[in-house]
Amino acid sequence: MKKYVIEREIPGIGASTPAQLCAGAETSNEALAQLAPDIQWVQSYVVRDRTFCIYLARDEALIRQHAERSGFPATRIHEVCSVFDPSAATSLVVRTARARKEAS
Repeated sequence: MKKYVIEREIPGIGASTPAQLCAGAETSNEALAQLAPDIQWVQSYVVRDRTFCIYLARDEALIRQHAERSGFPATRIHEVCSVFDPSAATSLVVRTARARKEAS
C-alpha cells in the first residue's frame, strides 16, 4: 500500500474535546471497515482549523471514498515519496567517517 498525508480543513477542530475526537474516530473507523482491507488510518495531527492524517491505502480513490463515507473532507491528498528523520543525518555522518577511516 502507498502512504498518504491527507489535509482536512475542519474549522474549529483544534478546540475539540477528547469526547468529540473519540466520536470522530468512531465515524472514521466505521467508514474504514467498509473499505477494508485496502485502507488503514495510521494517525492524525490536529491543529487549529485542520487535521493532517497519515493513511496507508491502495490508491487515492480509496482516500476519497473514505472522505465521502465518513463525512470528513479530504481537502488535499499527498502521496508520500519518502520518509526521513534526524537519524538520516547521523547515518550519513557515521558512514562518511567510516569511509574516511577506511581510506586512510
